[in-house]
Amino acid sequence: MFRILVAASALAVACFAPVAASAQSAPPSAAPEPVQVMIVGAFHFDNPGQDLNNVVVDPVTTPQKQAELEAVAEGLRRFRPTAVALERVAADKTTLLDQVYPSFQPSMLLTHADERYQIGYRLANLEGLSRVYAIDEQPEEGGRDYFPFEKVQAWFTARHREAEFATLNAPVAAYAAELSERQKHETLGQLLAEDSSPDHPISGNMDIYYGLLKFGDGAEQPGAELNAGWYERNAKIFTKLMAVARPGDRIVVVFGAGHGYWLRHFVQNTPGYQLVEAVPYLNPAP
Repeated sequence: MFRILVAASALAVACFAPVAASAQSAPPSAAPEPVQVMIVGAFHFDNPGQDLNNVVVDPVTTPQKQAELEAVAEGLRRFRPTAVALERVAADKTTLLDQVYPSFQPSMLLTHADERYQIGYRLANLEGLSRVYAIDEQPEEGGRDYFPFEKVQAWFTARHREAEFATLNAPVAAYAAELSERQKHETLGQLLAEDSSPDHPISGNMDIYYGLLKFGDGAEQPGAELNAGWYERNAKIFTKLMAVARPGDRIVVVFGAGHGYWLRHFVQNTPGYQLVEAVPYLNPAP
């Protein structure tokens, strides 16, 4: 009986050993190539005036500004992008393809100041890309406000704390006014490089957002709600980017500079994604 058990055991080892050896000798499957993402932070070229602090921009459709934007596009082409993602809400939530881009013609660059045209569509057209995505997130009618500043304002006004907000907002207002002057004599490549930098004095940190946390008490926390909404909007934007990204992609994301902090955060902290700094491509060293 003992011999039979030994024999059976030996047979089992003989049968399974090759499988185990084969499994051990098989090379591990290669990890998918990372998705490389470049965040291009932009001030709004067409002066929509929808932000708390707005930069006033001279027309970017002049020959000089168009030449500067051509240089911006040529710099970004060195990244060899495979897709472009823009600050627009997609009509088709399944594909998330930008519904405006198919009708784009280069002649529109002389009539449409919007940075989605001037940077995003220009770059995609030069590279012959068909993958241009609209990944912005906005509330549906009656839905959650992702930036409920009115509630914050009502709270600090009711408590006569306007001066505190003015102090908090002063650096941002001063920067917007300064940029409105600088854009008259600095190139768009220089300004976009600054807006895309992780060291940007305003969009490179959360000072003003986190400063709003003090506007609240035990009963109401409008500053906290604004921070939560801003985080949520950017998290959903990044989720949409993940939905369209493919292994090995090199995606240029063109968004308002204020989104830069959180979008960079998500790229840097999500496995399978790699941040590529835009600054060397926008304003290369001489």
